[in-house]
Amino acid sequence: MALWEGGGNVPPELGVARRLISRGHKVHMLADPTIKIAAEAAGCSFSPWRRGPHRTSLDPSEDLIKDWETKNPLVMLRRARDRFIAGPAADYAADTSETIDAFQPDAVVPDAFLFGSIIAAQGASLPVALLVPNIWIMPSRGTPPMGPGFAPAKTILGRTRDAAMLAIVNRLFRAGLPAVNSARSEYGLAPLSSFYEQALVAERILVLTSPTFDYAATSVPANVRYVGPILDDPDWAQPWISPWPEVDRRPLVLVGFSSTYQNQGPLLRKVVEVLATLPVRAVVTVGQMLAADEVTSTDNVVVVGSAPHRQILAQASVAVSHCGHGTTMKCLAAGVPMVCIPMGRDQNDTAARVVYHGAGVRLSPSASGAKIRKAVQLVLGDDRFRSNASRMCSAIADDSTADLVTELEMLVR
Repeated sequence: MALWEGGGNVPPELGVARRLISRGHKVHMLADPTIKIAAEAAGCSFSPWRRGPHRTSLDPSEDLIKDWETKNPLVMLRRARDRFIAGPAADYAADTSETIDAFQPDAVVPDAFLFGSIIAAQGASLPVALLVPNIWIMPSRGTPPMGPGFAPAKTILGRTRDAAMLAIVNRLFRAGLPAVNSARSEYGLAPLSSFYEQALVAERILVLTSPTFDYAATSVPANVRYVGPILDDPDWAQPWISPWPEVDRRPLVLVGFSSTYQNQGPLLRKVVEVLATLPVRAVVTVGQMLAADEVTSTDNVVVVGSAPHRQILAQASVAVSHCGHGTTMKCLAAGVPMVCIPMGRDQNDTAARVVYHGAGVRLSPSASGAKIRKAVQLVLGDDRFRSNASRMCSAIADDSTADLVTELEMLVR
């Protein structure tokens, strides 16, 4: 398996490793040094990236994309192309090729963004299964392009909007094709005519989400399987004991904003100020990127570094979140409606799907305290949000199109 330190992608992809190991398979993980302890705790052998860009710490200065520096989704996509997906493809391929030689795997299972790892595996004539630890990210017919967080188009104007945006995104990624083809040539692979083909030609693409939740699921290629979300809490989540007595019946609110740094401190403080004025109990998890003392607890709002979200969601009435895919799936799998405040990456598009299914509302990260208060009160007071979240809970439990481990075992055979 080949991983990168992208925050929310790590817990579900480590969950894939744990499921393979529990079935009796050996898993070697090639990843950022920051993942080493968790990978070995999961039972994997491990080697770090050496040439490919990587993080040796979680300090924001080492972030590859630094998406908090821009509000423009196209700038973020360009940075991902140049700093991570296409630009260093040859370096990631070299590291992967060395690891293949040392470990002698039967298959390679990289994160879908690691084009260099796919290239090295194809050069070694090994089967490849990609992991997509979020919603479907490739352009699909009838689905808005990733980035802005558009809802599905229902009018000619909307379809024109999607086509124009898709043309811009395609042109942006096409500029990364020479770097990808240059890396392919080092492994005797023919050049590609499409940037996306590097991922789409994999034998399997395993999407770790619900096909009902993801409205792109109806138009994906035949080699794509929706295997459902992996809801494992991160290994760094600490035990949590409620400070409130059982007789306290005030609604419980979970607040969580990203396992990566997105300059979320000011927004978290604003949310705490709002919740402090409402008749609720709230747990705020700041994650690894912020010190707990950057956000101050109040009488009814408890701020902690981490806590098992699944445990708290079992009692929660609403969640206020950046709408990262992992957090969103845990909320909906627990039937908990959401106030979504996306801050970048795939969060706009995940939030759009929450709203599409009627399981929450979406706000801008620049929303005023008054708007946040109104949104929390709306979701708490309207049973339709909880009903729709409960409907998604049932879908997440029942609608995977394939079994994750079985797909990988079939690929090897």
